[in-house]
Amino acid sequence: MKEDFRLQRQSDIRPRSLLTRVIESTFKIVNGFVRWDKLPAWLGVLSLAELRSELRQKNLYDTETEASREANARPRRCPVAFLTNRSPDGSYNDLSEPSMGCQRMRFGRNMPLDQVQRPSDERILTPNPRMIARELMTREQFQPATTLNILAAAWIQFMIHDWFSHETDDQQPPFEVQIDPDDDWPHDQRPMHVKRTKADPNHSKDPSGHPVTYINHETPWWDGSQIYGTNKETQDKVRSGKDGKLRVDERGLLPKVEGKVHSIDGVEITGVSANWWLGLGLMHTLFTLEHNAICDRFKVQYPIWDDEQLFNKARLVNTALIAKIHTVEWTPAILGHPTLQIGMNANWWGLAGEKITKILGRFSKNEAITGIPGSPTNHFGVPYSLTEEFVAVYRMHPLLPDDFIFRSVTTDEFIEKVPLAGAVGPQARAIMESLNLDDLYYSLGIAHPGAITLRNYPNFLRTLPRRDNRVVDLAAVEILRDRERGVPRYNEFRKLLRLTPVQSFEELTPDPQLARKIKSLYNGKINDVDLIIGMFAETPPQGFGFSDTAFRIFILMASRRLNSDRFFTVDYTPEVYTPVGLDWVENNTMINVLLRHYPKLEPALRESKNAFAPWNRVVI
Repeated sequence: MKEDFRLQRQSDIRPRSLLTRVIESTFKIVNGFVRWDKLPAWLGVLSLAELRSELRQKNLYDTETEASREANARPRRCPVAFLTNRSPDGSYNDLSEPSMGCQRMRFGRNMPLDQVQRPSDERILTPNPRMIARELMTREQFQPATTLNILAAAWIQFMIHDWFSHETDDQQPPFEVQIDPDDDWPHDQRPMHVKRTKADPNHSKDPSGHPVTYINHETPWWDGSQIYGTNKETQDKVRSGKDGKLRVDERGLLPKVEGKVHSIDGVEITGVSANWWLGLGLMHTLFTLEHNAICDRFKVQYPIWDDEQLFNKARLVNTALIAKIHTVEWTPAILGHPTLQIGMNANWWGLAGEKITKILGRFSKNEAITGIPGSPTNHFGVPYSLTEEFVAVYRMHPLLPDDFIFRSVTTDEFIEKVPLAGAVGPQARAIMESLNLDDLYYSLGIAHPGAITLRNYPNFLRTLPRRDNRVVDLAAVEILRDRERGVPRYNEFRKLLRLTPVQSFEELTPDPQLARKIKSLYNGKINDVDLIIGMFAETPPQGFGFSDTAFRIFILMASRRLNSDRFFTVDYTPEVYTPVGLDWVENNTMINVLLRHYPKLEPALRESKNAFAPWNRVVI
């Protein structure tokens, strides 16, 4: 096994033990007959382990070439500051390949590159994405996800802003989506213009036949870039310059930018403020305050540390806590199946479990035993990136409600009702300035988000004002984007994941009326059904908030975000994080974070085991 400097990172997938190979061979047969969620919980865990192993072998593809890597090359010698701290732009996470995972690298693929074909414009626009969105996505009546609260919806957008962002192309003519005469779309906005995704400028230097690739404007590492930014300039803006802390005003809110911003962007100075709404404002505020609380703890323990040392270590700890919360709290909340409760906890704590791992420490480098943190870094033979398919399965806008009802955390009394349209962009900040933050967290904590299903897309997002003064139907744009970027349609997507394609529209959904509608819109061509339509139509496993098809990408990429990152693997140590820092990560939860900064929430959270499940209503 070849090992790279400091990382113990193998260039190829590590040999598996005989026992592992026997278990995987057994469950490969089992999985051919019984889906994982139909098995008893522990057998389901073994079934998922085999599925993940196969996905790692067959569904990770590198889109980078010599030309694209050269365009983003960093000096081989790592700056001393980044040996034990995260860099602003994601570089030097892998010290043997410094540009891996840095800002402006390409999105990878989960599908074989020879299967990735960018369709013609005619194919991208057929069937008409606005027609599909209007007929299948329109929310006629709010369908709630009753096992979750709205903070769960805020959380996932908070995460997505950290992981990925495509750029649009102002130099190319936009797509023109035609509008039916009987459509209620504004007449002065016809046809609907959708800017094209900006392709990687280095693509022209690639060998003939390489699929069109796109660059990620964010750092795909789990590095808190939505808070800290992806460059030194942004990092300097969010920092106070004293005691390692981030800037907040006298009310505990983020500082505001000067000048005018677009109506859908936040006015807050933070790492990412695009496509802003109230939930994002609350999440950014919460974890900015958490960063500052970590700084206070470090300053007591290490009084000689300067501003830079305090900032870098607090960022490291805050980011790891966010990753842990997502792994062992948010994910089991939205995927409420007993097998996933075991599996996601094992991702962080291992099959030994939290109690044993805390007592004995991370006594094994085997991720199955004591979890991924502290295990050897592993890219599974493919340089780390996030993928176009990962972006596609995280299209979860139905989680957003149409309205917010604000109530008092002390009396539960009604305060006011605000539509989603009145809680986006600068208006979100206005709400946070006019109402008590404890009341806002409480109000989102007791309310349900929408279910991720057809006919449940927020109507405000279906006439969304954009920065070029055009209006778009975001549901239609999401359909178009998957087509444009070469993400396979639903049946082909399933086939490439070794899932059985659906044979009929009646198999796609148990609702016969909906099946007929989908069949009509796609002219009876089941293989033309778009990925997002198929995933939203699909009946998910018991307790799941999204489809099993989407989940296949999730089980592959969720652990990969940890496995590939040295700050979650070989550098997840007391020497890098400090004992105080590791203790903060290991012994705090989302509930701890909320109560540390907003103690008035305690009555609503008193009996809660998961902050993303509905909170208790306060009873007087």
